[in-house]
Amino acid sequence: MKDGVLRVRITPSAAKNCVLGFDAVRGLRVSIAAPPEDNKANKELLSFLKKEYKLSFRLVSGAKSREKVLQLV
Repeated sequence: MKDGVLRVRITPSAAKNCVLGFDAVRGLRVSIAAPPEDNKANKELLSFLKKEYKLSFRLVSGAKSREKVLQLV
């Protein structure tokens, strides 16, 4: 994470929410149980990261992509 920015690659519609690992190019890899429709996966991702790491993020880019950029708030 540089300057409060986190790159995340998600896998939506997974069996459960979990961190899969870290990739030097794509960043944090996370599986999310919510489907990728109606912004559900994005909301679930932000909620999961807040619960897991006790940090709040906002979506900067990638709302309709698996690869997202989050900003620490």
